[in-house]
Amino acid sequence: MMRTRQPTATLEDPRIPVQAKLAAAWTSLMFLYAYVDIIAFFKPGVVDDILSGIVWEFNISQTLLTAFLALMAIPIVMVVLSMTLPVRANRITNLIVASVQVPYAAFNVVGESWTYFYGFGVALELVVLALILRYAWTWPRSAPLAIMPTSREADRTQQQA
Repeated sequence: MMRTRQPTATLEDPRIPVQAKLAAAWTSLMFLYAYVDIIAFFKPGVVDDILSGIVWEFNISQTLLTAFLALMAIPIVMVVLSMTLPVRANRITNLIVASVQVPYAAFNVVGESWTYFYGFGVALELVVLALILRYAWTWPRSAPLAIMPTSREADRTQQQA
């Protein structure tokens, strides 16, 4: 029996706007921050310290929790800004904010005894931040549009010649 080879359909690779890539990356970063903190609750002694009013070396206070919220708000706000800012402002904002987030992410592993866990979390965060920096840095530029004369202008040019 002879088989006829059927043409295979190719998958379409639609162009994803840079804004969507940036928003997705900031969303991923936000989830990494949140889940590293949530999973850290399973580390022995963490919940006991929280119940006694201590997070790391700090006393739990309204100021501390507000600072934590402000730090988490950065990637949350960047999701929205990445989709809504004009292109030039979007690019610059992403380059600046992601650059500032790199040392913040790295700081989270300093002094930790659970270096595999926190090191892996920080490594993932740094990969996502590198993607954000790459997407923003390599934002495609369009060539200036050539101005085409209108039909009246073309007629005038021909008449003058």
